[in-house]
Amino acid sequence: MKPVAQLVLILLLCSQSALADNAGQAAAARSILERWQQDHAEPVNRSLHIVCWTPSDREFPAGYRERMSRMLLHIQDFYGREMERNGFGWKSFNLQQDEQSQVVLHEVHGKYPMARYEKQSGREIRDECLPVLKQAGIDAEQETIAIFCNLATWDAEKLEFVHQSPYYAGGTYRGGTAWQLDSPELDTLNLAKKEPLIRDGEYGRISLGKHNSIFIGGMAHELGHAFGLPHCREQPHEKPLGTALMGAGNRTYGDELRAEGKGTFLTFAHALQLASHPQFCERMETEQQQVTVSLDDITIEAAGKAIKVEGTISGSPPIYGVLAYFDPEGNSNYNAAVSAAVPDANGRFELECSALAPGKRALLRLVPLHANGALSNRGSLSQMQFPYSVSADGTPDLGTIEIKQQLQSLIEALQRNDRTKAEELAAQLQNPRAKEIAAALMEDMSSQPTPAAYQGPEESVPLSDLQPDSEKVGWLRPTRNRVPERSMLLESHGQIFARGLYAHAPARHVYSLDRNWQRLSGKVGLASGHAGSVKFQILGDGRLLWESPVVKADQIHKFDVDVVNVQALELSTSATDDGPGSDWGLWLEPMLSR
Repeated sequence: MKPVAQLVLILLLCSQSALADNAGQAAAARSILERWQQDHAEPVNRSLHIVCWTPSDREFPAGYRERMSRMLLHIQDFYGREMERNGFGWKSFNLQQDEQSQVVLHEVHGKYPMARYEKQSGREIRDECLPVLKQAGIDAEQETIAIFCNLATWDAEKLEFVHQSPYYAGGTYRGGTAWQLDSPELDTLNLAKKEPLIRDGEYGRISLGKHNSIFIGGMAHELGHAFGLPHCREQPHEKPLGTALMGAGNRTYGDELRAEGKGTFLTFAHALQLASHPQFCERMETEQQQVTVSLDDITIEAAGKAIKVEGTISGSPPIYGVLAYFDPEGNSNYNAAVSAAVPDANGRFELECSALAPGKRALLRLVPLHANGALSNRGSLSQMQFPYSVSADGTPDLGTIEIKQQLQSLIEALQRNDRTKAEELAAQLQNPRAKEIAAALMEDMSSQPTPAAYQGPEESVPLSDLQPDSEKVGWLRPTRNRVPERSMLLESHGQIFARGLYAHAPARHVYSLDRNWQRLSGKVGLASGHAGSVKFQILGDGRLLWESPVVKADQIHKFDVDVVNVQALELSTSATDDGPGSDWGLWLEPMLSR
């Protein structure tokens, strides 16, 4: 047998084995869900509400109602078939239909002409849709809605397409919004067509069928985000199924109709998450419950070129699944591999992933799935994120995870304000790096001098160990050598730092140097688990000394600045064009030198 044929056979056998395992896990998950739903949920008839929006100077395309119905029903059937394949029965989102079996569409005419709107106009367009939805008895904050924007230009003679439509989404089990685009040539009837070739403003020269795959697949993908699904990619054993919907599957939807690929599929992990979504299970908690989670006896180990995770988990509402995202840096999580496990009767779970990206830093994120459809709160999730790296040959390095696990009990003692226990645990630490981080966490910051008043013998001193004249941050409270959330650790870009400043944008830290210092050096980054973007500046007596580029979650930048003759030093952290959301800026290991 040829090597390629052997590889195909191996992948098929792995895929069949995984499907059998998925069926067993799906049955176990359904059992947990159904037991909880009997006492805590009631039947609901939630629907995905469809809005068709057009600017004031454009009419809707001819025949758009029938065409939209075909696309939406096609996507509904895709989700239903994929849920069934994953062991949950035929379950999908609901669509309201009229007497002619056409999907109910809510029409909205914008306030302004087409030239006013652009890809970033999603919020403005949504606001224009709210009154129409309210009049129809729909609360957009508590429902899932899809807004199809008529902001594309299709030239049927030249076969050319461009668009300026918002095209993104977000949501939870309680509600969400997907911004989609519409255009006359988008129709499931065109998915199988290899001709004609058209010119797409973003994708170049492609067939009409591929163009439809990209944008109808994009509709299915963005709806996934509106239901709360993040990005992920397929694992090696899933290759025979095609491309994961929440990875690049938005570009392969329907490829099998043109014999150009396997098409698109829904991963078991995401089917597991959707199993508790009210749109899919048609049940809703009778009253919103506070979400709690406890993760105990967690072990994360390297198993050859794989990572194995075991632990015991409990929570309220009950946890029926655990997802583990193995997310290499860059590419907006599209490259994240995801594994899933269903806890046993004692809450014990284990999972493994070998689809690791060689030569990359990465983040392991554990996501507990609650029976009401909720994910655990941010404070809990921050303790379920573990940075690691992978060597060029694919071997995982879990050194940072080991440090984090060694510090976990000490951090829990500090959270309880149990200083005595924390000191006892710190004395037991063996890893030098863990001991250094523990010392920084426990350091008394109230008695530290300012840089101007410092009289110690050291030539270099951590800036975070000195008192500022003033400090202000954009969210929560200023902290030094820690972040103001339960995790406490200064984590960024797959590393844990002992010393630094929390600087959620907009932030400002001012120090008197009294011209006693020569240099300031260090790094800047974003706290792990926060996907904002910020800019950092260092000013001396009001003069700009250094400025970073826009810093995002997978980046760290170094600085080394001359502060000779500087009286007043200012560290400034500012938001960028996307606003201050998740802008957890960090000044890492800032050192003053004489």
